[in-house]
Amino acid sequence: MPTYSPKAAEITKDWVIIDADGLVLGRLATEVANLLRGKHKPIYTPHLDTGDHVIIINADKVVLTSGKAEKKMVYRHSGYPGGLKERTFADLLAKKPEDAVRSTVRGMLPKTRLGRAQLKKLKVYAGPNHPHAAQQPQALELADARARA
Repeated sequence: MPTYSPKAAEITKDWVIIDADGLVLGRLATEVANLLRGKHKPIYTPHLDTGDHVIIINADKVVLTSGKAEKKMVYRHSGYPGGLKERTFADLLAKKPEDAVRSTVRGMLPKTRLGRAQLKKLKVYAGPNHPHAAQQPQALELADARARA
């Protein structure tokens, strides 16, 4: 039996909206990474982009467990000697919640051209409003992640 490989015309990319209010950041990022890669579909192929577009709203309301918000540090470097900057994850969540969620999901995607293409399908918004109503996204309820929080 020959190996099945989906054609470009067979790949359908849906739009999914996730409300991150009260969800644990790591568990949310795992589910989003699986949606972006397309691992929830029967036609998943590791070398093709079979995933869906994902919209995350209320990114400013995600939570971290066991005090990780204060313990976890976020680093960036200017490129110059002594240019290492650090801040807590709680500070990043307070100032730029979209970047905090996007960087967490980015860490769970492949570090290749395919991973960068999959990350472009992620839209993150701090509040409940988003400009993607024309795509008619379907709401995805992550009740399992809320129950554990």
